[in-house]
Order: sequence, then structure tokens, then C-alpha cells
Amino acid sequence: MKNLPVTSPTVYVVDDDVSIRESLSSLIRAEGLAVEVFASPLEFLSLERLKDFSCVVLDVRMPGLDGLSLQDELTRRGWEVPIIFITGHGDVPDAVRAMKAGAIDFLKKPFEDFALLGAITSALSRVSSEFHMKLETAELQARHDQLTPREKEVLNLAIQGKPNKIIALELGISESTIKVHRHNVMNKMRFRSLPELVIAMQRLKPGA
Repeated sequence: MKNLPVTSPTVYVVDDDVSIRESLSSLIRAEGLAVEVFASPLEFLSLERLKDFSCVVLDVRMPGLDGLSLQDELTRRGWEVPIIFITGHGDVPDAVRAMKAGAIDFLKKPFEDFALLGAITSALSRVSSEFHMKLETAELQARHDQLTPREKEVLNLAIQGKPNKIIALELGISESTIKVHRHNVMNKMRFRSLPELVIAMQRLKPGA
């Protein structure tokens, strides 16, 4: 289980079969991961929030609210967490529905340990990548917020590919002043080249 975040990931296991919960818990803990088990989707939904680095191993067929309905409810709540479905039935329509809704995998019982652990690794790697992407975007936004209103104007025109002379004309200031502003923008945004900055700015929301 490599390339996972420093903070210990958590695997949530939701299955109404106590023997399955116990066996999966032992298997996952042996990989050095934290595990929390739940006997039903409703018990799982009693959580106030999910941990940042987590995924769910979820049985499809359970009394009351089933696994697919839980997936729908998580989406409705905006709880973004990778889901690995396990089932003893192998219902193709269920598998298609689950995967279309973003499930990582759909494993039919009995499955090999390595298959589940591989799916968990993929799920947690995805979470790690998305989390670090959010951190990088937040840092980029913080740098952008430090720019003065004039520097933001210069930046917006510069990333459109306009030369200093044109920017100076549009803003009604001297070309030498534009050069100073561009220098300050590059320093504050911490980029060495304009192409790198252009690519980075595409990650910020419009009007940032």
C-alpha cells in the first residue's frame, strides 16, 4: 500500500454480515489501515462527516436501505468518497449502475484478498491525488489574492497573450510600469515563466 497520504487513511466497511465485517476488518488492519465497521447503511449515515482520506467497502444487498441507495444518498449529501462494492449476487445491472455513479470496483463474493486490497489502494490513491490538488489550488488562490487590483488587471491581460505595449495602452499607463507590475505578479505567484502561470490560472474559478 504505497504512495498513500501521511495521515493514516480510513476504510469504512458497511455489511450486515458480522462474519464478513470481521474478516474484512482483520484483512484491512493487517495492511496498516484504520477500519471502521457498520452493520447497516443507516448506521453509517449517522456519522456527522467522513474523514478526508477514506473509502467505503459496501455490500450491495442489505435489509432496508441497500448499498446502491446509500451511494445515491452520499451523492445527495455531497459526501465525496470512493466506493468499492462487494456482492454475493453479481447482478450486472447493479454493477453498471454502481460504476456509472462513480464506484471504484464491483467485486463478487468470494473474491481474492489481493483484488479488494488493490481496489482499496486505487480508491485511496484517488483521494490522495484529489486532496493534494485541492491544496495546490487553494495555495494558488491565496497567492492570487495577494495581488493588487492593478496587478490582477495586468495578469488577466498578460495571460491572454497581449504584449506589454498593448496592455499599457489598454490600461492607460506606461510600458515600463507594466513591466514592473508583471515582475511583481510573477514573484507573488511564484512562477518563472508566463506559460506556466497561464496553465495554473486555468485551475482558478472564473473571476478569481
